[in-house]
Amino acid sequence: MKKKLKGFFGRIFGAVKKLALKIHDKYRAKFPKKPPKYFDDQIHYRSYVFKLMLCAFFMYLFIEEFARITTNPVGGILFLFQHPLVFFYNWMIIFTTLTLCLLFRKRGFFLLIIMVFWGLLGITNGVILLKRMTPFTLYDMQNAADGLSLASTYYSKIQITLTIAAVVIALILLVIYAITCPKWEKVNYKKAIITIGGSIVITIALTFTFIKTGTLGTFFGNLNYAYNDYGFVYGFTTTSVKHGISRPRDYSQETVESILKQDTKNGTDTNLTQKDDDMNYPNVIVLQMESFTRAQDYHNISVDKDPTPVFNELMKNYSTGWFEVPACGAGTANTEFEVLTGISARFFAPGEYPYKGKLRKQTLESMAYVLKSHGYTTAAMHDHRGLFYNRNEVYPNLGFDSFTSVEYMNNITKTPTGWAKDEVLTNQIMDEMASTKGRDFLHVVSVEGHGAYPTEQVFKDPYTTVTAKDGNEETKWKYEYYVNECHEMDTFIGNLLSEIKASGEPTVVLIYGDHIPALDIKEKDYGTGDLYQTRYVLWDNIGLKKQDENLNAFEISSRILQRIGLAHEGVTFDYEQTANENSQEYLQRLKTLSYDMLYGDNYTFGGKNPFQRSNMTLGFRKIKIDGIVKIGNKYYITGENFTEHSSVSLEGKVLKTTYLSPTMLALNQKVDQQDVSKLEVSQVDSKDDTVLSSINSLEEL
Repeated sequence: MKKKLKGFFGRIFGAVKKLALKIHDKYRAKFPKKPPKYFDDQIHYRSYVFKLMLCAFFMYLFIEEFARITTNPVGGILFLFQHPLVFFYNWMIIFTTLTLCLLFRKRGFFLLIIMVFWGLLGITNGVILLKRMTPFTLYDMQNAADGLSLASTYYSKIQITLTIAAVVIALILLVIYAITCPKWEKVNYKKAIITIGGSIVITIALTFTFIKTGTLGTFFGNLNYAYNDYGFVYGFTTTSVKHGISRPRDYSQETVESILKQDTKNGTDTNLTQKDDDMNYPNVIVLQMESFTRAQDYHNISVDKDPTPVFNELMKNYSTGWFEVPACGAGTANTEFEVLTGISARFFAPGEYPYKGKLRKQTLESMAYVLKSHGYTTAAMHDHRGLFYNRNEVYPNLGFDSFTSVEYMNNITKTPTGWAKDEVLTNQIMDEMASTKGRDFLHVVSVEGHGAYPTEQVFKDPYTTVTAKDGNEETKWKYEYYVNECHEMDTFIGNLLSEIKASGEPTVVLIYGDHIPALDIKEKDYGTGDLYQTRYVLWDNIGLKKQDENLNAFEISSRILQRIGLAHEGVTFDYEQTANENSQEYLQRLKTLSYDMLYGDNYTFGGKNPFQRSNMTLGFRKIKIDGIVKIGNKYYITGENFTEHSSVSLEGKVLKTTYLSPTMLALNQKVDQQDVSKLEVSQVDSKDDTVLSSINSLEEL
């Protein structure tokens, strides 16, 4: 495979090079080459270094302009005058990288490469900020596959095609310049090394000085604010070199045990005991609603009808409050991480996703493991791709028995922008609950409210209309589309709760928005002015007393466990129920426990992680092949619980398949008679041919 890829890319490079040379020859025939302006270090060294300074200045100005264009068209220039020291520091970082070209004879080419690098980072950040409210970090590269899968949702085919064409043209021009770039004579390597070394020393000295004086910060509680205050270059560099939870200064076995003894009821007795007494407690459902908020919390719009009457009525009658989340406009996975584990995502490096790193390989105490120890069946659901945020890999490390993603669901309807409507989840949830004898813990992640939000009219007869207070037409249509999707999500919530009431099963349902929508919202236009807040409601049919309080997402599960009679179960939840949350040490001690469980020596559990990875099934319904029949020249597979994402496969290769019904698939590809018995049914990712799971005629999935 590697040889094929190497040969493929080699042929592409050869073709591009050949084309570039051809274009170059025709160009030079018409425009003869002129002597280079700079070519001798003995004569032009200082002039060239000054040129590098100017290049760094204009590059950084461009980066900041693009980053701030949504808030102020001259934001980069204002940043230069309002924060001159920070601007100078970021400029210094870019200048230091540009000085590396002094080591090469074809320094014009290497200068261009470094400039392109910074330019691409700036453009990427600017484009991302046009679509969401958190800036670009290196961790977004971990999400590159997920991001590419959403490209068609945010951009038209013409935009994508033009972008690809621009990249190809840029590569051709780059190759041409690499060939034609003039070489310098008499390169003074001593001067170059002194310049590079001096720049590095000055940059390091400025870093320590500015951090010590408070000009720069090291803790990014709000990523967007940090990039705005400290500049893109410093922000991006800082988030790139930090990862995971930093080791606490006083980390030791003695420290961990001291925290457990002082701030938890169970002390060092931390292992969960299997009790299987789930029928003494209610079902627990966590309903994470994508970008779900109330229209009444926006100060820049008005609506003619309440889009979320169900949720607003629930707020009057059940426990509710503001919900502090670690995400703004994007970052769903970090909110659910906090809810499931009781650990703050802010303990990690800025912009980091635990789902993209540590949790793919390591188990971690969670609400699922706690409830599982009481005999609960633990299930996760999401009406989007199973591969998104690596949920198919992470959920078994959090204790889930099953994960039903969109590839295992039928009867899906889509929004105008292509997302699954959440109404499909009602039957999924009720059927899963009905399929088990005991109590259930369901973690349900919705997707309907996802952006992008169209800037033109979509609904001709909307449930509610929006008036933008600034009179902006694009604002009106974006919000009108969004609040009408929220209305459909609100209807889903009402229908689900009605079904649960009718079932008679004692149940507690947590409902919350994972983050505010990516609508370029300003602090003055939303709620209390905190863009990292949504609302939550804790519904129940077991008579819980209404207790309103504002909570962090990482605290909510400890409250739920406490209120249903399972207090002090699980280390993080026990700590949050016992420790004084108003003390100065509260967060630091929680961080120490979190570090110990994820990156340390597991002193919390006596030196060994006690949680075993679950043998998680994909889809709670069993997919089964009953038979393979041939009618005419075609083969048909009969069975149970097929979906629109079911395909016939042979030895891992997905074959052309037509979904006919939940009990029948048609194979539209010829196969040898001897291979018929080897045919399988695979559930295939909705964006490519990645196989999530497969069964043969002798198995049930």
